[in-house]
Amino acid sequence: MTAFTGTRHLVRLILRRDRVVLPIWVLLLAVLPASYAATYAELYPTAAERAAYLAGTASNPSIVALLGPVFGDSVGALTVQRAGLLVLIAALVSVLMVVRHTRTEEEAGRRELLGATVLGRYAGLTSALLVTYAANVLLGLLIAGGLVAAGMPGAGSLLFGGGLALTGVAFATVGGLAAQLTESAGGARGIGLGVLGLAFVLRLAGDAGGSGGAAGKAEWLSWLSPLGWAPRGRAFAGERWWVLLLPVLFAAVVALVAYPVSVRRDLGAGVLPQRLGPAAAGPGLAGPFGLAWRLHRGQLLGWTVGFGLLGLVLGGAADAAGEAVQGNEQIAEIMARLGGTSALAEAYLGGTLSLTALAAAGYGIQAALRARAEETAGRAEPLLATAVSRTRWLAAHLLFALLGPVVVLAVAGLTTGLAYGLSVGDVGGELPRLVGAGLAQVPAAWVLAGLAALLVGWLPRFSSAAWAVLAGCLLLGQLGAVLKLSQWALDLSPFTHTPQVLGNNWTATPLAVLTALTAALLALALRTFHTRNIPTP
Repeated sequence: MTAFTGTRHLVRLILRRDRVVLPIWVLLLAVLPASYAATYAELYPTAAERAAYLAGTASNPSIVALLGPVFGDSVGALTVQRAGLLVLIAALVSVLMVVRHTRTEEEAGRRELLGATVLGRYAGLTSALLVTYAANVLLGLLIAGGLVAAGMPGAGSLLFGGGLALTGVAFATVGGLAAQLTESAGGARGIGLGVLGLAFVLRLAGDAGGSGGAAGKAEWLSWLSPLGWAPRGRAFAGERWWVLLLPVLFAAVVALVAYPVSVRRDLGAGVLPQRLGPAAAGPGLAGPFGLAWRLHRGQLLGWTVGFGLLGLVLGGAADAAGEAVQGNEQIAEIMARLGGTSALAEAYLGGTLSLTALAAAGYGIQAALRARAEETAGRAEPLLATAVSRTRWLAAHLLFALLGPVVVLAVAGLTTGLAYGLSVGDVGGELPRLVGAGLAQVPAAWVLAGLAALLVGWLPRFSSAAWAVLAGCLLLGQLGAVLKLSQWALDLSPFTHTPQVLGNNWTATPLAVLTALTAALLALALRTFHTRNIPTP
């Protein structure tokens, strides 16, 4: 038996378990760059129009900070910048996927059962990394193929797809190392996402120091960030193929640390010592709601801070974005359909807040699925064996699935209104308007949280399908208006029904309908959870 014995079987097991989620996120990310290229080619067909767009919007420091630098005014170069956030998403998914198939399996006790068979000491980590690496490589190839099909040059397409794929590979390895450092899956995710957050801050700070790809005084910070390497390959703008070596070397160094650590620690233990809690629980843990607060507070704080920073960036870019597309009727129409109004700055704000609402729905889904995670980890059954009722226990988690989107969207609206108000000199007028616009997105986010809760209560084995629904809504929002899909297709997303509150006469009827639908979903979730079995893990 070698150290890698059983890796092939574990790879098959991972593919079996992720046969639905894995293809969804790969295909979803793969189609977006080609759609961006087609959109830019349609909206800015001439070099002069693209140069004006670059001067007015793409080189705006706030947009560069959010999306990354742009190194030219070709359709391909603009597409690379517009797809900058996809690099972040690929890195995020890679970290979570590796942690799920390593530390989560170990925490649940399944790794110990498998380890009792003929299984090499490196098999568990290697299988998780191989599947995640392969998914990223496939994603990169599909992106390159889609860009070529959209008429982009092959060299730039392959460089961009390769840069995105290797960034995912680098952060998958970070997730593998994080899984060795702590005893809990939550702690491993926290470490991995902390590294990702630091990389994003470094890239943001470095890119914001320059404009339009010009080297700024702080650009060296972007070279310190693995998220800053892919755009600096300069796809479609004088390709730098050697940049692809950076994420490869980074992943190799991290792997050289992760593999020895994975066999030197005890099974179920981490390198970092677990901090012991107090001998007696405080009064805040006396009931299910206090326990839910303890479990959810860290994630809620992190999401709130992230949404606050995002709002500052989006609000700072709004005024420039409105001026840059002035006179372009096609893009004004698309932005209006995405959630804005006839005023282009407000169209930008409405569209970006609708995208922010999709992220807030992700928090609501995550909070609702935390109940399922507690159940599968075996921590729910002992609690429900006491006087705690099933309804109270599940309702405690669902409370955060409802309140979380309210908090993060209110903070996003607050910081967006503050930044935009400062840029136009009207903080007092813009702040309440944009807070209200952010809160108007809440009922749509609630619907997806309610759907996740219903899956937990009724079809717990398929509860992860809530993420697929979110992915579908994202796809409709990103491509529906551009591809001019039928209205019935757009209406499948609850976010389509959110009223356009900025600068319009609007009615609260859609918000009331979405809220009533959420209430019905939650009632069904509590009812079905009350009657179904809770199997022992």
